[in-house]
Amino acid sequence: MTSPERSTPPQQQYAERSYRSPAALVGGALMLLLTLWLGGDAVLRGVAHTKLMALFALLVIVPLVVAYTVRPLVRAGAERLLVRNPFRTITLPWSAVEDLRAAFSAEVFTSDAKYQLWAVPVSLRQRKKANRRADRGARAAARTGYDTAQDAGAPERAVADQTIEDLRGIKERAAETGAGKGEPAVRWAYEIIAPVVAGVIGLAVLFAL
Repeated sequence: MTSPERSTPPQQQYAERSYRSPAALVGGALMLLLTLWLGGDAVLRGVAHTKLMALFALLVIVPLVVAYTVRPLVRAGAERLLVRNPFRTITLPWSAVEDLRAAFSAEVFTSDAKYQLWAVPVSLRQRKKANRRADRGARAAARTGYDTAQDAGAPERAVADQTIEDLRGIKERAAETGAGKGEPAVRWAYEIIAPVVAGVIGLAVLFAL
C-alpha cells in the first residue's frame, strides 16, 4: 500500500513551474555589481555635481539592468500563464492562450495580441546543435537499433523549444479539465519605469545647468 507521503494528488502533479534564463541572471548580477561599484565610488568620492550625476545615473541604469536580466520570468500554473517581461506583467488564463511558438523568439498568442517571452531566449546555435545530435542519434538507431544519445539522456531539443513544448502540455491539460477561464490582464511595471523616468529627468536638468 502506498503511504500518504508518497502519493501525489493529480492537481499537485503539475504545480506551478517557473522558467528563467540562468545566463541572464548571472549576467545581470555581474552588471549590477559593476554598476554599484562604479556608481558608489563616484557618490562617495566625487564633488557635489559628480555625486548627483552618479545618483541619477544609478536611478536609470540599475532598474534597466534589473528589467532586462533579473525581472523576466514565465510562470505556468494549472489555470494561468504569467509572463513577466521588462516593463509589463501579462497574466493569461489558459483559455485565452491560442498558441505558443519559438522561432527567432519565444512568443505566446491570444486572439488579438502577441507577447514575447523574455525569460525564454531562443538560441539558434543551441537549436542547430540539438538538431545535429538528434540526427546522429536517428542515424545510429537506424544502423544499430541503439540510440546512444537518447539512452544516455542527452537533450534532443534546444531549451527554448523544450520549454514551449512543456507550456503547450500544460495548456492542453488545462483545456481537458476546463480550468483557466477568464480574460488577459496586463500591468505596467511602474516600479521599474518610475525611477528610470526620475533619473532621466534629473540627468537632463544637470546637463542643462
